[in-house]
Amino acid sequence: MAKDHGKAASAFELFAIDKLLSEEERAIRDTVRKFGEQALRPQIAEWFETATLPARELARELGKLGVLGMHLEGYGCAGTNAVSYGLACLELEAVDSGIRSLVSVQGSLAMYAIWAFGSEEQKQEWLPRMATGEAIGCFGLTEPDYGSNPAGMRTFAKRDGGDWVINGTKMWITNGSIADVAIVWARTDDGIRGFVVPTGTAGFSAREIKHKMSLRASVTSELVLDGVRLPASAVLPGARGLSGPLSCLNEARFGIVFGALGAAYDCLQTATSYAMDREVFGKPLAAYQLTQEKLANMALELGKGMLLALHLGRLKDDHRLAPEQISLGKLNNVREALRVARECRTILGANGITLEYPVIRHANNLESVLTYEGTSEIHTLVVGKALTGHAAFA
Repeated sequence: MAKDHGKAASAFELFAIDKLLSEEERAIRDTVRKFGEQALRPQIAEWFETATLPARELARELGKLGVLGMHLEGYGCAGTNAVSYGLACLELEAVDSGIRSLVSVQGSLAMYAIWAFGSEEQKQEWLPRMATGEAIGCFGLTEPDYGSNPAGMRTFAKRDGGDWVINGTKMWITNGSIADVAIVWARTDDGIRGFVVPTGTAGFSAREIKHKMSLRASVTSELVLDGVRLPASAVLPGARGLSGPLSCLNEARFGIVFGALGAAYDCLQTATSYAMDREVFGKPLAAYQLTQEKLANMALELGKGMLLALHLGRLKDDHRLAPEQISLGKLNNVREALRVARECRTILGANGITLEYPVIRHANNLESVLTYEGTSEIHTLVVGKALTGHAAFA
C-alpha cells in the first residue's frame, strides 16, 4: 500500500493551474478524469499488451460522456470551449494516447471535416450519430509514400457521368477498419477534394495494421479504394485544395498540445509516488538530490507546457490562434512529454519497463505522437518559416 506523503504537490498544483481555469472547465476536466479512472485505467494495460481495444463499445461510452466532437456546435455536439476540449484530451491521454487518438480522430478530424466543409445533408446524416458514438469515422489523408508531403498524394478521384470514382491507398489511419464513414482526400482534375465515403461502399476495404510497439490500444489501418463509386453528393462542398485537410489537422494538433501533457503528468505522478515509497540505502529514493533534480526539472517543463497550452487555448477561443502557434505547442509539448516519460522510466529502474506501471506504455505511445499529425521536423520548419519568411520544406 502506498504511503501517505502529506502535502507533496503535483506539478500542476505547483503552478496553480486550477486558478487559471473556470469552474465549468474544472468540472469538465474532473468528469473526464473520473471516467478515465473508473472505466479505462483498470483495463488499459491489458488492452495495450494484447493490442486490442473494444472501440465500438468505448465510442458509445465516450459519446455518453459528451467528448466526441465536444468543441463543435449543434448536431448533438456539446459546444464546449477549446480549453475544455484540451483538458478532456489531457485526461484521456493520461490514461493512454490511444484513447485520446480515438476521440481526436472522431471529433477533430472526421466530424470537424463534415462540420466545417460538409453540406447540410452530410451534417444531418453523420454528425448526430458520430456525436453519440453510434457511428465511427476515420480520416484518410496520409499515404504510404506521402506523409509529410500530402500534396504529392496519388489517390485520384475521376468524374464518371454524375458520379465520382476513387482509386488509391491510405496508410496509418486511426479507426480505419472499424469506421462507418471515411473522410477521404483525393486529387482531382480540379485540385484536391474531400469525399464522405461510407465504408460499406463497394471497392472500399480496410486492413488493420499489426505488430505495432506503440499505440497498441488503438486501431490503425490501411485503406484501399479500388474503383469506389460515389454520387456527386459525396463531395465536401466547402473544401478545395490542401487548406481543407490541413485545417482539420490543426484541430487535432491542438488536442495533442494538451493531450501529450496528460501522458507526461501520469508518468511524473507515478515516478514521484514510486520514489517516495522506494527505499535505497536506508532512505526514500525521493530524498536524494539527483532524484529531486529529475523531478524538479520534469515538473518545470510540464508546468511550462501547461501554461503554453492554456495560452493557445485562450487564443483559440478568441479566434486568434495561428497555425504556426499550434506547431509551437505540438513541437514543444510532445518533445518534452517524451523526455519526461523517458526520465521517469529511469526513476522506476527495472520496474519502469513493465506494464505494472504506465511509464513505458506512455513512452512508447509518445514515440508515435511525436511523428503523427506533423513530425517534429515539419513543425520545426513551420516555426522556422514563421521566423524567417523562408520555406525550407524541400
